[in-house]
Amino acid sequence: MTDDVLAEGWTLTADPATLPSGLPAALASRLVSGVPARVPGTTHTDLLAAGLVPDPYVDRNELEVAWMKRVDWSYARPLDVTPAADDERVDLVLEGVDTVAAVRLDGTVLARTANQHRTYRVDLRDHLRPGPQVLRVDLTSALTYAEAEAARLGPRPMAYAQPFNMVRKMACSFGWDWGPDLQTAGLWRPVRVQRWRVARLAGVRALVTVEPDGTGVVEVVVDVERSGLAGGEAPLVVTAHVAGAEGVVEVRAGSTTGTVRLEVPHAPLWWPVGHGGQPLHDLHVELRASDPAAPAGPRGTGPLLGAWSRRIGFRTVELDTLPDDHGSAFTLRVNGRAVFVRGANWIPDDHLLTRITRDRLAGRLDQALGAHLNLLRVWGGGIYESEDFYELCDERGLLVWQDFLLACAAYPEESPLREEIEAEAREHVARLTPHPSLVLWNGGNENLWGFRDWGWEPELDGRTWGHAYATEVLPAVVAELDPTRPYVANSPTSPGYDIRDVHPNDPDHGSHHQWDVWNRVDYTVYRDEVPRFCSEFGFQGPPTWSTLARAVRAEDGSVAGKEHPTFLLHQKAEDGNGKLDRGMAPHLGVPSDLDDWLWAGQLNQARAVRFAIEHHRSWWPVTAGSVVWQLNDCWPVTSWAAIDGDGRPKPLWWALRAAFAERLVTVQPRDGRESLVVVNDTPVLWKATALLERQTLGGDVLARAEVPLTVGAWSVGTFPVAAALRTPGDPTAEVLVVSLDRRRAVHTWVEDVDLALDPTPFDARVHPVQDGYAVEVTARSLVRDLTLLVDRLDPAASVDEALVTLPAGTRATFRVRTAATLDPAALVTAPVLRSANDVVVAARAPGA
Repeated sequence: MTDDVLAEGWTLTADPATLPSGLPAALASRLVSGVPARVPGTTHTDLLAAGLVPDPYVDRNELEVAWMKRVDWSYARPLDVTPAADDERVDLVLEGVDTVAAVRLDGTVLARTANQHRTYRVDLRDHLRPGPQVLRVDLTSALTYAEAEAARLGPRPMAYAQPFNMVRKMACSFGWDWGPDLQTAGLWRPVRVQRWRVARLAGVRALVTVEPDGTGVVEVVVDVERSGLAGGEAPLVVTAHVAGAEGVVEVRAGSTTGTVRLEVPHAPLWWPVGHGGQPLHDLHVELRASDPAAPAGPRGTGPLLGAWSRRIGFRTVELDTLPDDHGSAFTLRVNGRAVFVRGANWIPDDHLLTRITRDRLAGRLDQALGAHLNLLRVWGGGIYESEDFYELCDERGLLVWQDFLLACAAYPEESPLREEIEAEAREHVARLTPHPSLVLWNGGNENLWGFRDWGWEPELDGRTWGHAYATEVLPAVVAELDPTRPYVANSPTSPGYDIRDVHPNDPDHGSHHQWDVWNRVDYTVYRDEVPRFCSEFGFQGPPTWSTLARAVRAEDGSVAGKEHPTFLLHQKAEDGNGKLDRGMAPHLGVPSDLDDWLWAGQLNQARAVRFAIEHHRSWWPVTAGSVVWQLNDCWPVTSWAAIDGDGRPKPLWWALRAAFAERLVTVQPRDGRESLVVVNDTPVLWKATALLERQTLGGDVLARAEVPLTVGAWSVGTFPVAAALRTPGDPTAEVLVVSLDRRRAVHTWVEDVDLALDPTPFDARVHPVQDGYAVEVTARSLVRDLTLLVDRLDPAASVDEALVTLPAGTRATFRVRTAATLDPAALVTAPVLRSANDVVVAARAPGA
């Protein structure tokens, strides 16, 4: 088998009939005459490379390229391929077409596509001739196609105005409440010409389990495509080996499947990060023609026809959804051990997908590890990620929850959508079976919830809406192709119950999304429920200053104010700034200065999410997971992300790092009074003595106690707090400080707006060090959430800690890494060195 990758030599042209009349004549002329293109690529990346359109991520340029989504495009290149021999297949393989297209060779239609998430393969034998030919992919506007399908089938309700639910294209390509509306088009994954004889490996599924005695088992299920030509029906031999185990099976003449069973005694187990190691083993599979002249038996083999390799890990995975005293569980078990999920939702890391590299993914996943995450949920409005993504998760022990790609809408169950959804599901379920990191298949995002709560039923008027996908089509695909992993119908969902009997977003059953906080109520409401598993919750905050300074600017080049049209274009949430203001008002107040408002918005986001996570973790094992919305951004935007569109951690990232630490100390309400909760998410018993002090903000100790405690491995301990410690004399001027093995919890009885915080509560010194600076801070009074926003001085700078709360008399040293020469005075003053103390808008006294 040989592969010829068709990356170069492409030309992109626009259909002049679909170009808008107001387009500049020079630009229209270039688009019609043709622009050099590269595959993989899209219209946006190719026009950017040619300098014909502005960066859509910067300022208001998203609007400047809006015309592109209504244009029909063509990718074309010469194709000079030797015609096939009598016994040879020559195939054109398109791994990703975005999205609605006709594939032509010298004008003859070879295939029609309408699914960004599928691979297409075309037999070229009857279409090849000697000499150059023209391969052309004509792309129709996906929006135009989707609107036509909506008119044909009848509209279906959805979360946004454009009918993303009518075409199998990345849903967030049409815009989301954190993403741009760009609607890319192109050949977004490789195109190749593949030559082969007799048969090829059409698919390999590696179904990995571990027997009770520790034997690792791999069922290698091979699907074969035969050429249909002379010799194509011959007997074949499949061999496989992994970790010293070998197996072989004969695929009889005319047959197209075979299974090799491999057994590895005492297989080393693959574990999630924090629970053990991640040993990976090379699994090699070969397909050969049987050699009739060789000795009898399947080991006598002929020429190599195809090979396949992946790395696998031995582990088991289960999802416990059984009813119990609290409702219905939603507890993930890996290798029999219950795992508290410390997770985040994942969206495509760049809206322009072809710019996502393996190195970029590795950096983002390392940031996930740095925030102490152990799971990423690949959300259903994006894409099935690349092999790079899953391989990198395998290596790091990051669990993957994989949505099928249906999100926030009613999806027709008629043709051709039903067949397309099943086809893409079959392709990706089979593709992803080898990856130990993948632990859960999920039938979609908020579709069942939408049917129950969002007014869909009367609007549908009996039309199909996708219930069959969640309850019939997708679980059947998983059961057939990947029975080693659990499947759930949706997120949120109440497994085992009809959606009319138990609400799919019931916090007592299964997975739960909490969006009343952010949209309607204060973040303290997180504590009003104890969900079994919270798979979405979150709070918005602005991106870092450097990201704003690069991409969200006013006319004079300064960072745009919060009400400026450019800022609002990069704030996609409905009434997003209003919700930010209402969210920070009870806690920090609402600053009027832009610098202060940005910092307060970031700080309030961090606090809200940390508040929720510590609450969730304190209720383990009743609550078995906390998956924040969201880890990453796909462009510069005010959003729920912990890492902004330029890859910089926001204060929220530091909040995740603290709240998801393997060992956590927190003060939580139990039975109407404060209790000490100690979380030990490690394999080692935690035995220590906690020091509890009620102090004034200036550091005077008013009450003190030592509490010996023991918390088992993978456990949570709850300990009472003495009345003298939990009863302040003046709640506006006192604080409860808990110290335990270099960990600290600081609890106040009132919000910062009512706390008598000193606005200048510390002394700071700067020391140059080899790769930057050390900033030493000593607290004279309580300092809340001290943070160095070092990107304001150097966009490439980083710091080793943030959101540090210092009781009076304590000290912290921040390590700033930078290649730039910085002003030491700037490092220790606002707007670089910030805390809650210097941003809080104190509540007015009664009658003031």
